[in-house]
Amino acid sequence: MTQVSTLSPAVASLVAASATDVVKLFGSGDTAVRALDRVSIDLLRGEFTAIMGPSGSGKSTLMHCLAGLDTVTSGSVAIGDVELCGLSDKKMTALRRDRIGFVFQSFNLVPTLTALENITLPIAIAGRKPAQPWLDNIIATLGLTDRLHHRPSELSGGQQQRVAVGRALAGRPEIIFGDEPTGNLDSRSSGEVMGILRRSVDDLGQTVVMVTHDARAASFADRVLFLADGHIVDELRAPTAETVLDRMKGLER
Repeated sequence: MTQVSTLSPAVASLVAASATDVVKLFGSGDTAVRALDRVSIDLLRGEFTAIMGPSGSGKSTLMHCLAGLDTVTSGSVAIGDVELCGLSDKKMTALRRDRIGFVFQSFNLVPTLTALENITLPIAIAGRKPAQPWLDNIIATLGLTDRLHHRPSELSGGQQQRVAVGRALAGRPEIIFGDEPTGNLDSRSSGEVMGILRRSVDDLGQTVVMVTHDARAASFADRVLFLADGHIVDELRAPTAETVLDRMKGLER
């Protein structure tokens, strides 16, 4: 079993999110399922991390716990220096709104709003105005300049997911979590969206954490973590689609 250890206090400021000895149980008693078993991990700022593993390995559960979408049974989770365990619902909502961006498999766009209105919706709900230079940079990076006034029904699947990525980036969050963000896309659109997430790290200084089953998508990351049976069992730096596939085959034997 491989456990990714916590960084020293001297470099704690480099950590965008962390988990320490996290256990997550579903159910109770003899029927309880241990989805995560004492997982410790640090996710660094300005880095793209992919999380992979066989079905039932705990990868989505880990992401949901890290993002504050689910609670842990024991252990601790933090975004930056903020410990999530014990936060009130109000403070957790504010943290997710102000410090975290989300991109999911389903685009979750509001059909009656334009692309631009969907991108800026979370900022508007928070009662803030977007930082125009940052917003302009995002829109240019996404290649959506000529599609801003189109509604979702007038956009391709790839364009809709670009809008979803723009929505996640618009508030300039500390970290973006993606749950199978290319799962509903064809190979061409998938490559385009992954390229945009990669550029958001390289050009915009963003931190991205993504759960995926797609070796090609994972190859865009700086680092791939492999889960099996609720444990981190392997880690790969500078991945390629081929090296990711090889590691996954080893886990599925």
